[in-house]
Amino acid sequence: MSELKLKIEGMTCGGCANSITKVLSTMAGVSSAEVSLQDKAASIVYDAATVSPEELAAAVEDAGFDVVGTD
Repeated sequence: MSELKLKIEGMTCGGCANSITKVLSTMAGVSSAEVSLQDKAASIVYDAATVSPEELAAAVEDAGFDVVGTD
């Protein structure tokens, strides 16, 4: 398993964080996804053989938020 932290802009409430969590958690290859409104970030554990960091970032952006970086 690999870990990725996405820095996300555009979240304004807990509902936004929940929406991103739901999008990421339902993706194939994602083991866990935790989104922090306060930290403006998503911490994701995923199978790199199934899904790429670029696909994870694209899913967040498709949900209406901006990925501004990774850690």
